[in-house]
Amino acid sequence: MQKQTHLYRLVLTAVLLAVGFVLPYLTGQIPAIGKVVSPLHIPVLIAGLTCGPVYGAALGAALPLLRGMILGMPRLMPTAIAMAFEMAGYGLMTGLMYALLRRSIPVKNHLPAMLGALVIAMVAGRCLGGAAMAVLLGGQYTFAAFVAAYFTGTAVGAVIHLILVPAVVTALEKARLSPLG
Repeated sequence: MQKQTHLYRLVLTAVLLAVGFVLPYLTGQIPAIGKVVSPLHIPVLIAGLTCGPVYGAALGAALPLLRGMILGMPRLMPTAIAMAFEMAGYGLMTGLMYALLRRSIPVKNHLPAMLGALVIAMVAGRCLGGAAMAVLLGGQYTFAAFVAAYFTGTAVGAVIHLILVPAVVTALEKARLSPLG
């Protein structure tokens, strides 16, 4: 059974990688909307919640780098590299925190654990992305630029993620398609 679960998680992660390649095309015609919605983050958050921290982190690190190398968007330096740190943090933290919160919140409804894991992961991932950007850009990257890029400019996207991702993960769990559900 363990081998089946590993294979299923691997396949689901690969499907989410494909979704990550396609999803930005829905907002690609209007770059301002794409930047606000952050469509690349959605499959990584779903992977962390459904497949666990290892698969979520791997997808988060690989997706922006692969997309940058193959399609040229996002630009590899500094954007895709910083995004790889940010999104690896998302995948890792959603997986870890969801498992921890599911055990500590004794209810059948996993929505509170899911939302808690997402909020913690979003803050941690944004801090990792900002730290990576600061290292990559050196003194050119200020704290004000960090807050504007990772918190102020992405608040609408965070709200969309907090609505959309739990809906998808809950549907996967109810359909018994989530390896962790």
